[in-house]
Amino acid sequence: MNYQETINWLFNQLPMYHLQGASAYKKDLTNIKLLINHLENPQKKLKCIHVAGTNGKGSTSHMLASILQESGYKVGLYTSPHLIDFKERIKINRMEISEDFVCDFINTNKVFFEANDMSFFEMTVGLAFDYFAKEKVDIAIIEVGLGGRLDATNIITPLISVITNIALDHTQFLGNTLEAIAFEKAGIIKPNIPVVIGEYTSETKPVFMAKAAANNSKIYFAADLISNEYQSDLIGDYQVHNKKTAVEAIAILNGQNEFKVSETNVENGLLNVIKNTGLQGRWQQLGVNPKIICDTAHNKNGLEIVMKQIQKEKFDTLHIVLGVVNDKDLEEVLPLFPKKAIYYFCKPNIPRGLDAQFLKEKASDFGLNGEVFNSVSESYVKALQNATKSDFIYIGGSTFVVAEIL
Repeated sequence: MNYQETINWLFNQLPMYHLQGASAYKKDLTNIKLLINHLENPQKKLKCIHVAGTNGKGSTSHMLASILQESGYKVGLYTSPHLIDFKERIKINRMEISEDFVCDFINTNKVFFEANDMSFFEMTVGLAFDYFAKEKVDIAIIEVGLGGRLDATNIITPLISVITNIALDHTQFLGNTLEAIAFEKAGIIKPNIPVVIGEYTSETKPVFMAKAAANNSKIYFAADLISNEYQSDLIGDYQVHNKKTAVEAIAILNGQNEFKVSETNVENGLLNVIKNTGLQGRWQQLGVNPKIICDTAHNKNGLEIVMKQIQKEKFDTLHIVLGVVNDKDLEEVLPLFPKKAIYYFCKPNIPRGLDAQFLKEKASDFGLNGEVFNSVSESYVKALQNATKSDFIYIGGSTFVVAEIL
C-alpha cells in the first residue's frame, strides 16, 4: 500500500476514538502489551516524559520538546490528535515521521494487527515507540491520548510523569466527578518516578497525593513552585499554567543529572515553541483587520479561559464560527459563549460531528443566534464576508473545526 492507502486503512479498518467515540475505548492494556512484545519492546530503549491532563497536555508537551531541542537534544514528540495530516502525531525535532516509515511499519505488521484486533490508537503508539527507538532519540515526550491509567501509552516507565490539570471531559469513559477523573489521570504515576502536577483543586489534590504516596513518588505542584513569568510565542491566557508545568518538569530533569538544560535554553525554548515544534491551533492568529483567532479549546475548563480572553480584545462586532462533536455537554459549554455575537453554526466533517441545525436550536435556548452552514469552510467564508476591519472572528468549539480551517 502507498501512503494514502495505508492511512485510509488505518482510519477505516478499526474503531478510532475521535471518529467513533465510545466504541473505540478499550478497558485494559492487554492489546498494547501484545503489540510491544511483538515489536520487541521498543519503549524500553527510550527515555521519556509522560504527559497527561484534561487541558494543556498538548501545549505542555510541545513546550518540553522545544526546550529540550534548544538544549541540543534529539527529541521525539508523540501527540494526538493531528490537525491536518497523520504524520503530525510523531515528530523528531519538528520533522514529521516519513511516509515511507509509516507504510513499512503498517505493511510489515498488518497481519498481526488484524489477527489481534488492534485499535487505531494502539497501532499509532506502537509506531511512535518503534520509530523513536530506531531513530535513537535522546528523549521522547509522550502525550497521553485519553485518561491515563488505561491509555495505550501507559506502558512506559518515564523519567518524569506530568499531569497538567483535571476538568470534566470524556466523562463517559473517565467518570463524572473531578476525583474520578483525577484517579484515571493519576494512573500514569509510577513507583519511585517523580510527578509534576500543573493545576489542582481541593478535590483532585488528595487523589494525587495518595497515588504518589502509594508509589513512593515525589510530587511537585508547579503552580506553587514556579513564580518566574516566562515569555512564550504561545500567547493564550491558559498558557501561564502550562509554562509553569513545563519549567518545573525541566528543573526536575536537570536534577536527575542525565540531561543538562540551561536557563537560556528554557527561555529560548518557550519563546520558540511554534518554530521548534510546528504546534498549531492554540490561540492562533490567522488574520488582522479583522483579527481572526482559532483555538482548539472544547470543554468547559478550556472555553472559560478563551471566552475571557476574547472579552479583553477590542472590536466592533464579534463573529463566532462554531461547531462541536456529538458527545459534547451543550448545557455546560453553551452558557460560556457571549450572547452579543453573530454565530455561524457548522458541523465538523467527521462521523462524530454534531448536526449544525441541532446546535443552532440548542444555542438559541441560551440566547446565541446565527445561521446554519453546510460546512466549516462555508461558515468561515461567510464570517469573512460579513466582518469589517474592526471586527473580531473566533473559530472553535472543536479541534476538528480548527483542523478544517487550517
